[in-house]
This record gives sequence, structure tokens and C-alpha cells, in this order.
Amino acid sequence: MKTILQIALWLLSFFFAYMIYQSVNAPIKFAKIKQQRYSEVIAKLKDIRDAQEAHRVVTGKYASNFDNLIKFIDTAQFVITQQRDSSYVAFDNVYKIEVLKDVKVIDTLGFRKVKDSLFKNSERYKTMMNVPNAPNNETFEMKTDILDKNGFKAPVFEAKVAKKVILHDQPREYIAREEEVISVDDVNGPEIIVGSLTDVSTNGNWPTIYDSKKDQ
Repeated sequence: MKTILQIALWLLSFFFAYMIYQSVNAPIKFAKIKQQRYSEVIAKLKDIRDAQEAHRVVTGKYASNFDNLIKFIDTAQFVITQQRDSSYVAFDNVYKIEVLKDVKVIDTLGFRKVKDSLFKNSERYKTMMNVPNAPNNETFEMKTDILDKNGFKAPVFEAKVAKKVILHDQPREYIAREEEVISVDDVNGPEIIVGSLTDVSTNGNWPTIYDSKKDQ
């Protein structure tokens, strides 16, 4: 009987030691997984933002879907220009004299492919719509709109994905807490977002720690 009690006590000791280890190690493991996955997702959102910004510069608006955005990167070019000061002589009809007028002249120097400017030899833009580690091949949700800001019409876009998609295989209680995060050192809210449909902004909702990381 004494031997059985000793064995039982040893088993209980191992069990409680394991539970203590898990209570300490599990949050650390989750934090590492979360940071790695967030970094991969944010790298993709940065690519989307860069591509959309290029689309706006060239066309004056944002692409409404990923097919159009990818086609744009494959085919579009930036115009390379140079601005210089110049002047010319004009006749002033009021004072009946010749006057020297200063002007700004913009010269076209050439063209550069958008793809080469943004992605060089990489073709990762062709899969930028795919959410990393998504369980069912989910893609980023992307929308565009036109905002009226005091009479000024401004194009806007937003791309996002829910945290629960990125962390789908993690403990539910950790995901629930992550969706309620409000901190200057973490991604706030239930989604990771770049851009906005309610404000003229192309910022992401992640902290600067993710901007200091080398892009994927």
C-alpha cells in the first residue's frame, strides 16, 4: 500500500510539474508563433500597399481587385521626369513692354517598369493576395472607395485579414484575448489592416516593431 501511495505521489508530482511548465511555456510559445505569423502577414500587406500606391500614382485611383492589381504590375510603367527652372520673354499688353517670365519645365527622361521598381526579380506580387498560414487558402479582403473630404475627392483602399484566421490552430482563449488587445506595442483589434475606407491613410494598424523587421 505504501509503495502504491509513493507511486501515486510521484505521478501527481510529475503531473503538477508538467502543468506548471505548460502554464509558463505555453504563453511564450504562443507569443513566438504570433509574432512570426504577424510578420509574414504584414510583409504581404506592405506589398499590397506598395502596389496600390504605384497604381494610384500612375492611374489616379486604387485597383478594386487583385487581378487588376497584378495585371497593372506586369504591364505598367513609371514616367521618369525632371523639373527645371526656365524663363521666356513675353509682351505685356498693359505696360506695352517686354517682360521676363519664370516658369517650371518638366522634362520626360524615360520610363521604368513598375515591377522592376517595386519587386525587382521577385514574383511574390502574384501571390500577395494569399494569407500566410491560412487553413482554407483564405485571401486578404480588399476594398476601395472615394472619400469626400471638404469637397476634395480622395481615393482610398483597405486590405485586411482576421487574426483568428492567422492563429486558427492556437488555443481559443489566446485568440480571444488577442482580438481584444489594445496596446501601443501590439496589433490592436481583431484584424490586421492596412489602409482605411474612412480616412485618407495608407498606414497599417501594427506597431513600429514590425516595420523595423526585414521584409519577408
